Amino acid sequence: MEIVEAIARQVFTIDGRKFSNMKGFYQEVEAVFTDGLGWHIGDNLDAFNDVLRGGFGRHEYGEPIHIRWISYDKSIRNLGIKTMAEIEEIILDTDNSGHDCTLEKL
Repeated sequence: MEIVEAIARQVFTIDGRKFSNMKGFYQEVEAVFTDGLGWHIGDNLDAFNDVLRGGFGRHEYGEPIHIRWISYDKSIRNLGIKTMAEIEEIILDTDNSGHDCTLEKL
């Protein structure tokens, strides 16, 4: 019998019903992942990647997290297949940039 160690992950929920464009996506990311910064994160995917690494108020730098994305299909329709593929690659850290995320598409 194989025993698999489960990693405790803090869960963050991105709600695709709350935005229909990239500006709204970045606002949702800031609301979900940051706390009390006193400044706004950049409106670009590099900033999103940075936020996933942690250290912006909601989870510690390098802490493993789980993202639950509500209305994922709506986000594909609104943001486009190519953009959502880029976002998913960032979440799943396909370039090994230094964060540990899992993704649940709802």
